[in-house]
This record gives sequence, C-alpha cells and structure tokens, in this order.
Amino acid sequence: MAKQTLDLGKRWYVIHTYSGYEDNVARNLKHRVETMAMTDKVFNVLVPTEKKIKIKNGKRQTIIEKIFPGYVFVEMIVTDDSWYVVRNTPNVTGFVGSGTTPTPIAETEMKALTKRMGVDEPKYQIDVTVGSSVKIVDGPFKNMEGKVDHIDEARGKIKVLVNMFGRETPVELDFLQIKKV
Repeated sequence: MAKQTLDLGKRWYVIHTYSGYEDNVARNLKHRVETMAMTDKVFNVLVPTEKKIKIKNGKRQTIIEKIFPGYVFVEMIVTDDSWYVVRNTPNVTGFVGSGTTPTPIAETEMKALTKRMGVDEPKYQIDVTVGSSVKIVDGPFKNMEGKVDHIDEARGKIKVLVNMFGRETPVELDFLQIKKV
C-alpha cells in the first residue's frame, strides 16, 4: 500500500540535514536522482544562500551565507519511490512535515526566497540620519562616539565627526563600523 497518497504534483519541499552538510546532500541527491532514473520525479535541488557584507580584520568582505542552515529545498513529485530516494540520501534526517508525509512550501514563499537569493549586491541597512549620535564599534576609533556628518549610501560609507584633541575631526567609516546610540 502506498504511504505517500497525496498527489499534489510538482511542488517544493524541505528536507532536514545535518548542519554543514547542505551542499554535500544536494550534490549526493542530484547524483542519486540521475543514477536511479528519478529525473521525472525530482526536478530541482536548492541550498538557499545570500550575499552578506562582513568586516574582518578591518577589511570589507562579501560572503555567501546559507539562509536556512540545516535545510535543503527539493522540487519534486512525491511518490513512494521519489520519497525513498530523497529520504535515504546520506545525511538527510527527514522531510519537514507532519509524520512521514512531506508538507509542500507555498509558492509565494518560494518566490520570495528566490527573489531574496537573486539579489546580486547585498544591501546596506542603515538607520541613521545626518546629525544622529553613533558609537564606533570597529576599527581604530572603536568605542568613540560622534555625530553623523555625511552618508554615502552608494559606497556604503559614512562620515562621522569625532571629538579628538579638543576639536571635531571627520572620520570616514563603513556602515558596519557604527551603531546608533
């Protein structure tokens, strides 16, 4: 008797993996789908990632970060065979859903996720305005406070007036080096 009786057609599902093994699972699953002739049931395997900006050793770096660590998205038609192939891929701990039947993701959520992944340049989120008081949290002026003098959103830079040696001195910083007071 069939366990997977819901015939929802081609939909996106989420599988849970051991954290850090997402790319490994995606690669293994793609290989298993081809070798076990399941390309008509399992169509796409996706590890959602996005670009983020971090400052490391005073240098700005763009890194690629997993949006949902420990999860891999699979576009498939759920049948007993396709469920078995996915479920028994090494390092897959199970489908996200109740019981043994996987629960599909809403199409609107998948569209929002693919849109989030498709952003080429990471956005700078800055919640300060000219005249705001800020604290410097990174770099040679760490722990100093000042007032925002100029914001350059295109470059991700901000000019802060810091009181040094009894007078205000302009210091150019990265958005990531300050926080609002």
